[in-house]
Amino acid sequence: MQIGPDHWLEGIARCPSPNCDQRTDPDDIVLLVVHSISLPPGRFGGDHVKQFFTNCLDCSVDPTLADLEGVRVSAHAFIDRRGIPTQFVPFNRRAWHAGRSSYRGREGCNDFSIGIELEGTDTMPFESAQYRTLAEIATCLISRYPTLSLSGIIAHSEVAPGRKTDPGPLFDWSRLYRDVLQRIGAPGATYRS
Repeated sequence: MQIGPDHWLEGIARCPSPNCDQRTDPDDIVLLVVHSISLPPGRFGGDHVKQFFTNCLDCSVDPTLADLEGVRVSAHAFIDRRGIPTQFVPFNRRAWHAGRSSYRGREGCNDFSIGIELEGTDTMPFESAQYRTLAEIATCLISRYPTLSLSGIIAHSEVAPGRKTDPGPLFDWSRLYRDVLQRIGAPGATYRS
């Protein structure tokens, strides 16, 4: 897997979302924010997430979707339970994924981050295939964008504490960091203090 000159991953499905815009500084990408989503909540499969990110979701199909009416969000990419990725926004553009957010005193994390959504919930473990794909994409991003490093891979809950909890306590951060370190050729390195 690699990122093409157009800032899209090559060889994966593209589903362009209108929910994006220009970054304030396209060279300022310092975070990879990991999210989780399932629509309806707790149900996997189907096209509801893709429809949501492209403003095509019929919120009347399930009562749990009613609050999403008129909401305009996206992520750069989504990884389903089988580990199959879909990209919605090129990485050099600002996807609308983090909402009200801050990191180390910087407000508006969408300006300087990439958002990856995993199909899942806070209450269920993620699949091995999802970790593999996420590690592969993260490695590509670190290779392509020199301002992004392993220490910049964080949870949505870290940039929106009290408002968001994803990807939740069952997400295996050690596994992800170890997999990325192995892919970038630094298996003995550490990732956080």
